[in-house]
Amino acid sequence: MDSYLDRPAHVISDALASGELTATALMQATLHRIAARNPDLNAIVSLRDADALMAEAAEADAAPRKGWLHGIPLAVKDLANAAGLPTTMGSPAMRGNVAQTSDIMVQRMQDAGAIVIGKTNTPEFGLGSHTFNPVFGATQNAFLPGRSAGGSSGGAAVALAAGMIAVADGSDMMGSLRNPAGWNGVYGMRPTWGRVPSEPLGDMMLHPLSTNGPMARHPRDIALLLDTMAGPDPRQPFGLDDTALAPRIDADLTGRRIGWLGDWGGAFPMEDGVLDHCAAQVARFADLGCTVEGLAAPFDASALWDSWITLRSFAVAASLGPLYDQPRTRAALKDTAIWEIERGRALSASEVQRASLIRSDWFRAATHLFDTYDALVLPTAQCWPFPIDWTWPQTIAGEPMDTYHRWMQVVVPVSLIGLPSLAVPLPLSQGRPMGLQLIGRSRDDLGLLQLGEGWQALTAV
Repeated sequence: MDSYLDRPAHVISDALASGELTATALMQATLHRIAARNPDLNAIVSLRDADALMAEAAEADAAPRKGWLHGIPLAVKDLANAAGLPTTMGSPAMRGNVAQTSDIMVQRMQDAGAIVIGKTNTPEFGLGSHTFNPVFGATQNAFLPGRSAGGSSGGAAVALAAGMIAVADGSDMMGSLRNPAGWNGVYGMRPTWGRVPSEPLGDMMLHPLSTNGPMARHPRDIALLLDTMAGPDPRQPFGLDDTALAPRIDADLTGRRIGWLGDWGGAFPMEDGVLDHCAAQVARFADLGCTVEGLAAPFDASALWDSWITLRSFAVAASLGPLYDQPRTRAALKDTAIWEIERGRALSASEVQRASLIRSDWFRAATHLFDTYDALVLPTAQCWPFPIDWTWPQTIAGEPMDTYHRWMQVVVPVSLIGLPSLAVPLPLSQGRPMGLQLIGRSRDDLGLLQLGEGWQALTAV
């Protein structure tokens, strides 16, 4: 049964549906795999009691199938709520917080039959693309012991790579689905903003920066999980209809045009080897019948960054401000969270408006690009996985990083305007993992999934 753990989720689902595999056998193998690999990797946290999980698996075997996830173990990112489990967000300020209900996205996966076994590790409040926190510690890279797993969905990516789970949820504000996917050899998708609803809590109008999305070892699983997560929530003002993407993932890619953005005309410093490796790999889309062209920087990178850090700090100040206002919880916040909150609260309305105008200009420019190209491509990160005991890279290619997230500037063009982006894994380069961001026109999530399916077929060993 252990061999099933490394297979795609849709293959596992078919085996469960046919009776070739039982949920109890799958759960037993999953718990054995976690016991063998998780102590070193530290990807799954708050693991539930084994007897309770085996009992739920037996119930799944005896019950009619709810959906394609029926009987499949799932660990939920520790920023999202799963009823009955702790939601610590990696912060001492949230230690002991147990969710009473599941978030919309989690409930939809449970309604499709998933058995939630625990949580996946994340940086404190998801801030920073390096998965470590004072509650559970750091998550090891799946390929390189002693190196960062990326983040903030680092625990999810490593659990997938190690075969501890077959699909996972993640979230992405600043590359949190894309960077850990690229650094751990799996797929991660930031869908068009609004396709996967968040929670109908607090302000629902001003902060369209972060989104939930799927992660998996196969793009077909990404499509299936996205279909499960997606669909509007009538309690919220924004949303996209669920359009059943998975049944349409197979496509002839001949003639599709790919624009390679590289280092954005030199604006994004890259560690030695990253750009050459990514350029050589993106050229392989020609083997699928695509046309690949190099592009000049389509927008001023410094303007994008100024807009991003303004709107990001504005959003973080809104979400974490209540914790900052209480002396007890403020004392538990890490320094980067406090920096973001104080920076966000110091912004004027005119500064926020100016940032939003830059964002709007970039959206218009990107829309024009997609009149010519079916997808744009960037690396998923500007450096290789760094030592796990670093807080973040202080320099890249000799250029100082002036904030804790500047080293992930390469993900900003997508995040700033809510474009869909699929991170695809690349073959290792001298043992080092990296990925590509495939970037699509707003709402063209399907086009990216089709490219991802072609890429998987091209690169599968």
